[in-house]
Amino acid sequence: MASSTATLPSKMKAWSYSEYGKSSDVLKLDSDVVVPQPNDDQVLVKVVAAGINPVDFKRMLGMFKQIDSPLPIIPGYDVAGVVVKVGSQVKKFKEGDEVYGDIDETAVDHAKQIGTIAEYTAVEEKLLALKPKNLSFVEAAGLPLATETAYGGLERCQFCTGKSILVLGGAGGVGTMVVQLAKHVYGASKVAATSSTSKLDLLKSLGADLPIDYTKQNFEDLPEKFDVVYDSVGKILKPCIVESLSENKQN
Repeated sequence: MASSTATLPSKMKAWSYSEYGKSSDVLKLDSDVVVPQPNDDQVLVKVVAAGINPVDFKRMLGMFKQIDSPLPIIPGYDVAGVVVKVGSQVKKFKEGDEVYGDIDETAVDHAKQIGTIAEYTAVEEKLLALKPKNLSFVEAAGLPLATETAYGGLERCQFCTGKSILVLGGAGGVGTMVVQLAKHVYGASKVAATSSTSKLDLLKSLGADLPIDYTKQNFEDLPEKFDVVYDSVGKILKPCIVESLSENKQN
């Protein structure tokens, strides 16, 4: 059983879709959605801000429909908000806590029907953290999935202290996280990153040693070699380019 001292509405507004397709065709605002009740290990979060990621529109298009939850679906993975109800087994949070996180532990495999593009969402306690005081709700809602993606990629390539890395799309959501993690957490020897002209100063502020303006310089022509090339854009790298950029400097 979940406990709450606050009076909560029985219905809420949410963006949802009852069929797969383009967002402009299928995504509708529903003002009569039942507010979810948290399980014993969950909290109910009043959503202040939510993030939309590429996985949301891919899911909406039906790319994962063979392993998706039944329609209708409320999209959204990233959330920042305030706890308004707690399950009986919840120990870490209480009502009034400001939290943020990615509400889906299973990614696209039977992802939750009720996501974060709603007034309320129910989330397992273990998937949330207290929102840092120095972050706004909007800033916090933009972090979870992008950070998970960045960290997961660095772990998969066994990135570690002393290695060098080239980040393609360094000023994007995932790219900015890769630059910061590589430089300040993993201890990279050199971080190079591509962006447009207007984002070069941002790359420098995040810790990039070599900001590259892709509108003026082709990263394929770089004289430097890198231990890791992280393509956060997708569909840019060809196998021959990866081999060339990652080639041992002595060769």
